[in-house]
Amino acid sequence: MPPPSALSSLSRPELEALAIELFGKIAELTELSGKVAELEKRVAQQREEIARLKGLKGRPDIKPSGMDKGTEPANPVKREKRRRRGKVRPRVAIEDRVIKVAAPAGSRFKGYEIYMAQELVLSVQAVRYRRERWVTPDGQTIVAPLPEGTKGHFGPNLRRFVLMQYHQGQTTLPRLTALLHSVGVAISEREIQRLLIEKHDAFLDENRDVLRAGLETSPWVSVDDTGARHKAKNGFCTQIGNDRFTWFGTRSSKSRLNFLDLLRAGHTDYVLNEAAFEYLRNRGLAAPLIARLAAAGVTRFADQAEWEAHLDQLGITAPEKTGVAVIQDAVQIATEGAQWGSIHAHGFLLDAVLLSDDAGQFAVGRHALCWVHAERLVHKLDTFTDQQHAAQQRVRHLIWNFYVDLKLYRTNPDKARRLTLRARFDRIFRRRTGFVTLDRLLKRLWANKAELLMVLERPEIPLHTNGSENDIRCQVTRRKVSAGTRSDAGRDCRDAFLGLAKTCAKHGVAFWDYLGSRLSVHGQVVVPPLPDLVRCRGQPA
Repeated sequence: MPPPSALSSLSRPELEALAIELFGKIAELTELSGKVAELEKRVAQQREEIARLKGLKGRPDIKPSGMDKGTEPANPVKREKRRRRGKVRPRVAIEDRVIKVAAPAGSRFKGYEIYMAQELVLSVQAVRYRRERWVTPDGQTIVAPLPEGTKGHFGPNLRRFVLMQYHQGQTTLPRLTALLHSVGVAISEREIQRLLIEKHDAFLDENRDVLRAGLETSPWVSVDDTGARHKAKNGFCTQIGNDRFTWFGTRSSKSRLNFLDLLRAGHTDYVLNEAAFEYLRNRGLAAPLIARLAAAGVTRFADQAEWEAHLDQLGITAPEKTGVAVIQDAVQIATEGAQWGSIHAHGFLLDAVLLSDDAGQFAVGRHALCWVHAERLVHKLDTFTDQQHAAQQRVRHLIWNFYVDLKLYRTNPDKARRLTLRARFDRIFRRRTGFVTLDRLLKRLWANKAELLMVLERPEIPLHTNGSENDIRCQVTRRKVSAGTRSDAGRDCRDAFLGLAKTCAKHGVAFWDYLGSRLSVHGQVVVPPLPDLVRCRGQPA
């Protein structure tokens, strides 16, 4: 309606109608402003990605809300003491040397004054082995074997140093080459590349077994992903781990099919068991298709080719083959279910909780959500009026207080407190603030109630995925200092060694000692297999 020339000429019903119309317009504008803010955010992300690909600096991220640290109990005030230097405890054997001094005649000996000093010996040694050769009476030639650990023309200590500097030291190939040249090693960049990616099958197998041990014995695992370049294309590196192990896998996709494939930990079979059919029902696959799969009788398929042939035989085809538009891809859902069945068939994630940041591909099995990411959505919400800002801060305050009580519940679970927390969750996330965008966000978070409150049923799981984010930072650093991997072997070795280094740290094993043990360095202490350490940590005391 056109604006009136004078509001005083309007009757009360007309004024009320005008007010209602204006309130509707304000609500529409608020909704549109939220959509504009979301579009601006997407454009900013695309600009940052373009700047990153060009090697330019992107815009700084918004500071985190600090909910986890801010809800920690305050430490009692203590009197500050002067920080003293701790005792020196070298990890190597200590050599005693006596330093003499010329004392005047008549002096009395009063023992020794102890002074500890550590030194690093970095030297290059070239050994020319003269290997005996013998010819037996029957004409066979016998050659003396090389010392254990010597493969190629480089000794185990040099190989250990290269792996340590590149993966844990996060140096680059040219810098590592320059470093070795400066200390006197005659080696080319190509040879160093070979030391990094060739003949590491034993490390790759142990890394795979670490994942299998973790998935078999852990009560929970957390997951995260980040970008990773491979063969000059953008890919995705997925982290799987907890306080016992860390594993990385880089692939070209971040779909749920890819994630379920990673959870199979190297197995390639597809299984139709009770876990698979439960997955299919939860994902809403049509009942006739589920019945068709169940009636076929075959339950295990060796590889993808055999599984796809089985689907074709049952008449279950992908939409792109039929050319018919459908609501759901039956082949994709059926394949996901068969992969989930394979995961359970091998004893992985049988009763474990999978904790994630609410990325869709991770929502499988017994799923829990990160509270820090949930609160971050409220923290990053754009406000345009004082009322909206006040509503946002009020909700954040309620969430912070609720988070404190969840932390207390984890330390002392109680049935009565569990019921109280559930009811309190409803009061927080079903409220209406008058801020349309915030109300929609609260409604979305309330829909995730079961996953956000998984900790009430399983108090042993953490409330956040900070562990995964800390683990995956080494992959982010590698991405920043390197242009990416060019071969599948290079990709797999990068993921394996970074994961093994993180796993060693979680068990108090020095990565240097681990490499020395695996490369058969003379005199190196034996480090037990990492999968055994993961399994031991998983057993009750």
